[in-house]
Amino acid sequence: MIDIDMVFIYAGILAVQYFFSTRNNVYWGAFIPVVFILFLTYMFVTNHIENIFAFILYLIVGMLFLLGQWFGGRESHRKRRRRELEKMESHDLK
Repeated sequence: MIDIDMVFIYAGILAVQYFFSTRNNVYWGAFIPVVFILFLTYMFVTNHIENIFAFILYLIVGMLFLLGQWFGGRESHRKRRRRELEKMESHDLK
């Protein structure tokens, strides 16, 4: 059974991932996925995850969630920049 604390931790990680993905530098969004891969690899090497299938499944599912947040954050960043440019153009036309 999943503890409610773990749900909040996962939600917090996804929120930080989304925040990093909305920054100007695109590489901030790569920070948490890299840490996630390193952490899972460490867990596998130290036998906390014993099955290679479980390791691959955790890796794929986790990366899907993190990359989903990354794409959403980048799209939000693009929309925000487009709105700012439209505002600037409308002020220039006046």
